[in-house]
Amino acid sequence: MNTGSDKPGEVAVAPDETEAGGTAEERELGSRAPEFIKARRMLHVSWQVGVFVVGLAVVGAGIVMLPLPGPGWLVIFGGMAIWATEFVWAQLVLRWTKRKVTEATQRALDPKVRRRNIILTTIGLVIIAVLVGIYVWKFGLEMPWKIKDQ
Repeated sequence: MNTGSDKPGEVAVAPDETEAGGTAEERELGSRAPEFIKARRMLHVSWQVGVFVVGLAVVGAGIVMLPLPGPGWLVIFGGMAIWATEFVWAQLVLRWTKRKVTEATQRALDPKVRRRNIILTTIGLVIIAVLVGIYVWKFGLEMPWKIKDQ
């Protein structure tokens, strides 16, 4: 196993990026293309066009999957992640989305919110059960389109 050190008992530590002003999770904005591609203007533009086309195809497939069976939103976010490898605007949208999803997750895991959601779900299920019971009591198990004149 390579620990990044030749000395036994020593472990390599990644540099702390929090001192640079951002969190350790956030990378700097900009292209993640290899350096030899960034060095040549035409090659870099071609790379960006390719990334855009692939990301567009993935986002398009996700949009098609929204009304059809399939993981539409997951595929759309995958396309955004592809775009985020090259475009700053996509990186910013992805960061904003991650932040909002994390905040929503934290709110949903709050015990007060969970208790409220469980109570509201229980009340809704009781109301639905009462309405179904009233329907079955009044009409029996026949569907509305088979009810005869009364």
